[in-house]
Amino acid sequence: MPAAKKKTTTANASPERRRELLNTAAEVFAAHGYNATTVRRIADEAGMLAGSLYYHFDSKESMLDEILSSFLTELWDGYDAVLAAGLGPRETIEALVTESFREIDRHRAAVAIYQKESRHLAAQPRFGYLTDSQRKFEKAWLGTLERGVAGGVFRADLDIRLTYRFVRDTVWVAASWYRPGGQHSPEEIARQYLSMVLDGIAVRG
Repeated sequence: MPAAKKKTTTANASPERRRELLNTAAEVFAAHGYNATTVRRIADEAGMLAGSLYYHFDSKESMLDEILSSFLTELWDGYDAVLAAGLGPRETIEALVTESFREIDRHRAAVAIYQKESRHLAAQPRFGYLTDSQRKFEKAWLGTLERGVAGGVFRADLDIRLTYRFVRDTVWVAASWYRPGGQHSPEEIARQYLSMVLDGIAVRG
């Protein structure tokens, strides 16, 4: 059966080559959108025949699935470590923001894809984990902000949900302009963002 054949050839594919192809596919998806991207276009960018791409992946959907699931697995490895560290609310926010910028550095294209495509992809059974991850993400951030308000670390008049959306969007939109190896490291950018978010930009009298 064709499915069995694909499974065998995929299993024999080089892990290094698979990563290279996934990186190429991620850049193409991020630049042109998932629906507008064809297997042929990915193959052209990778310098191979479209048919040869099926040696490694059975479809562009499988490629997208692996790109997003790998990114989210790594993101949650970092987030879970932060949330389990027993830090105070401000320190937790600082660590989550820093970890977010590190993930943008490692997976910039995947973050861009997630932002553009996750809403409609989540409606497909194969990508149901996107909704689960979003709920978990929201719970982690809202819980930390609520803990900070309750503990007197953050202002009592904060609209928690609005604050969450502001911080979330402020951080993750950086994937649209950030490029690895630029003038500032992810940690330096995180420090600047945190200074503006937590302390503001106006000089205090």
